[in-house]
Amino acid sequence: MAAAYLALAKSGDGGTSELHRRIEQARALLSPCRLCPRNCGIDRLADERSFCQTGRRASVASYSAHFGEERPLVGRGGSGTIFFAGCNLACVFCQNHDISHGAWGQQVEPQQLADMMVALQNSGCHNVNFVSPTHVVPQILEALPHAIERGLRVPLVYNCGGYESVETLRLLDGIVDIYMPDAKYADGAIAGRLSQAPDYPRRMQEALAEMHRQVGDLELDERGVAVRGLLVRHLVLPDSLAGTAEVMRFIASLSDQTYVNLMDQYRPCHQAYRYPPLDRRITVEEYDQALKMALYAGLSRLDDRFF
Repeated sequence: MAAAYLALAKSGDGGTSELHRRIEQARALLSPCRLCPRNCGIDRLADERSFCQTGRRASVASYSAHFGEERPLVGRGGSGTIFFAGCNLACVFCQNHDISHGAWGQQVEPQQLADMMVALQNSGCHNVNFVSPTHVVPQILEALPHAIERGLRVPLVYNCGGYESVETLRLLDGIVDIYMPDAKYADGAIAGRLSQAPDYPRRMQEALAEMHRQVGDLELDERGVAVRGLLVRHLVLPDSLAGTAEVMRFIASLSDQTYVNLMDQYRPCHQAYRYPPLDRRITVEEYDQALKMALYAGLSRLDDRFF
């Protein structure tokens, strides 16, 4: 199966491809900035910065073949991850705070980002995996034509925190092959307290519904490598703070064939020690209960790395 963006790059009339139209539409969302639900309203085309601390250019913290992702993404060649600096959430337990809200990262031009994408493909990666891409969608799209010209052909993965704007996601229809969002919380009050996003549950549900509309359930090739579809992550938190049962019910309402990674690796990081019970790891019993919640909701495609 060919990557979706290849067809979009060739479509259109009057000498302008649909991909280039999307680039212009995405660029317009930078001024005033309304890429994500925060709607900061700043002029990022003039390099102004707000919550995500990112201006006109994207900042890349690192890029490499990654073998710690879900099995359908990793295969044998790895997932070609590009970690963007900055984030539109402020999770008190963030494991990558230096990247998400610190000074870590190098600003890149579209051609440089394209070079990274092609280098990852040429190293044998099965996909290009954009980590924390929400606030740099226009910059990714600006780089894509350069990458295509240089031979990019592998699927694109949109690996995000789930706090998304449907307007922005619609610009990615036919471009992103695999969506991999977090589904962090079921309760807005908890999302507000822990991630400064009280509207997170509603925004996440709207986003996942749009993602599933675009790409459907996760599809694998003959090697077991993902080529298209939705893969949802949910981090189990102590005392069920994430609202796992309700989150699983929502995911199952999209499709009982949704591929879900129910993650057990929570550990206290950043400011978590100030927010009991986040000051401890989850127990084996808590994770087992979360698995039962997923199965009870009707979900059966659970990532098996930890089974």
